[in-house]
Amino acid sequence: MRRTALVTGAAGGLGALAARRLAAAAWDVVAVDADEAGLAETALRSPNTHVRTCDVADPGALADVLAMAGPVHRVVHAAATAPTAPAFDQPLSEIERVLRTDVLGAVHVVRAVLPGMLERGSGELVLCAGPPATGAAAAASGAVAAYTAALWREHGGRGVTLRCVHLDGETPPRRVLDALDRSLARPPGDLHVRPGRGRPPLPRGLRSALNPGPTE
Repeated sequence: MRRTALVTGAAGGLGALAARRLAAAAWDVVAVDADEAGLAETALRSPNTHVRTCDVADPGALADVLAMAGPVHRVVHAAATAPTAPAFDQPLSEIERVLRTDVLGAVHVVRAVLPGMLERGSGELVLCAGPPATGAAAAASGAVAAYTAALWREHGGRGVTLRCVHLDGETPPRRVLDALDRSLARPPGDLHVRPGRGRPPLPRGLRSALNPGPTE
């Protein structure tokens, strides 16, 4: 059976490596990013990688990509931005850009792919929570994790595997994807993947709210 994967943020870093790995494993890969040149580099010598220049913050553009791609069986949503300015020093325009890309981008991806997965009763949906450095990036990271947990509460047990990968900005993409691959062998409700080592634990209240699964 033809397997199609959607990878966002595929022009570099984690997204690019995820796209290359899936293509090497014989998936048809739809690689999405706003960086056209970076996408071309990702898809070099990979005939089953199909690049689409698209900003995930634009739901219309994302819907057009999915209409061309057809049913998607795995999503790796790696598109994120993580400026490190302190909360009080960040310009409002930058905060809006971070939340639009990291949080609304995740929402747009989920709304574009999850209904089809639920209808088919299968699929793997991976959302990456960016490094919770400071300011808006920290808020966005927590929001993506909480959103993943909310999706599972509402739609868990219907055949779709959900994962939230917590990025720390230090763990190499290879190790992040290795941890993700291992996590997919766990029960579908073990949502949270934490590939990093030595990362400070979440505050108790947030940890309880997010109901994290086992640490990878």
